[in-house]
Amino acid sequence: MNELSSRALLERLVGFATVSRDSNLELIEFIRDYLAGYGVVCELFHNPERTKANLFATIGPQDQGGVVLSGHTDVVPVDGQAWTLPPFALTERDGRLYGRGTADMKGFIASVLAAVPAFVAQPLRMPVHLAFSYDEEVGCLGVRSMLAALQKRPHKPRLCLIGEPTELKPVLGHKGKLAMRCEVQGAACHSAYAPLGVNAIEYAAKLIGKLGEIGDALALPAHHDTRFDPPFSTVQTGVIKGGTALNIVPQACAFDFEVRALPGYEAQAVADQLQTYAEAELLPRMRSISAASAIRLQPLSAYPGLATPPDSEAARLLALLSGSQDFGTVAFGTEGGLFDQAGVATVVCGPGSMDQGHKPDEFISVEQLQGCDAMLLRLADYLRQR
Repeated sequence: MNELSSRALLERLVGFATVSRDSNLELIEFIRDYLAGYGVVCELFHNPERTKANLFATIGPQDQGGVVLSGHTDVVPVDGQAWTLPPFALTERDGRLYGRGTADMKGFIASVLAAVPAFVAQPLRMPVHLAFSYDEEVGCLGVRSMLAALQKRPHKPRLCLIGEPTELKPVLGHKGKLAMRCEVQGAACHSAYAPLGVNAIEYAAKLIGKLGEIGDALALPAHHDTRFDPPFSTVQTGVIKGGTALNIVPQACAFDFEVRALPGYEAQAVADQLQTYAEAELLPRMRSISAASAIRLQPLSAYPGLATPPDSEAARLLALLSGSQDFGTVAFGTEGGLFDQAGVATVVCGPGSMDQGHKPDEFISVEQLQGCDAMLLRLADYLRQR
């Protein structure tokens, strides 16, 4: 089989428009067929609708844990973004490779696939696993079915490298996230008789104000962890909808909020505080006017944070591969917390920068892609039988 460079593979991967709302099966089938050309057998873990799939493959001994190379195949939409280049075609200019997902994170997947010949060419003392997921961008949803299956196996992976874009700097931690929706049910009436109604927007505003108070408390120095930027857990409201006309007291309002939680802080505590406030302070007043009034909280998505110890086996391997012990953290989330929760020690290191992720004219530098190629060849040498 003719070997393909990481650049050539990235061009193929970018050509698949795997926005989270759409299927990723064409890309997964391309990877499956590519790996089959090297005699590597894949497993697919489909979503219930069978429109998307995770892919898992093992190269090397089947009776050991080994190292996982993990990445997500979905990308964020390009809708409403001012792209000057075609988003789903690779364009090279001035040492940069442009296209949706080049940085986040098809560049890493391309380098992993380009390293497959090196992995299969020599006996490995420890296996390397490839784990490519769907629906990471909408809450790290897809990888969970794959992890559930791996946990049941006698030889689950021992270590995991998540290839999110860190400019190839070694990362041991990130915050967790909880996303919630709050629905406020009030009672409508003519605005001339506003006191006879229950204004859902105004009560939603009180709840949002309470979230602000909780966020202010979390930002106090006593709760800081200086490994992170910002060094505290944060709370923010990002979406609000409600009302139909100015002369109608609004019956319904809904808003979405999120908690970005330091490792060790339980994000659900914020939702619990908000629920307690709603039940103790707001609902009695609302129901004194309309018994049908309600405040409902529902989770949208969540994933845990990551805090891998710097003296761990995973950190030592990452230092070897990256050439640095200057471990850091990132502000964005990854699937790493879920791997770690499943008993697979996890680190993060990949090509490109998240400064380019999710933006129009997203790009990765050729230098970063080549650096990742070199890092994975060091991994192949590390895993080789001696």
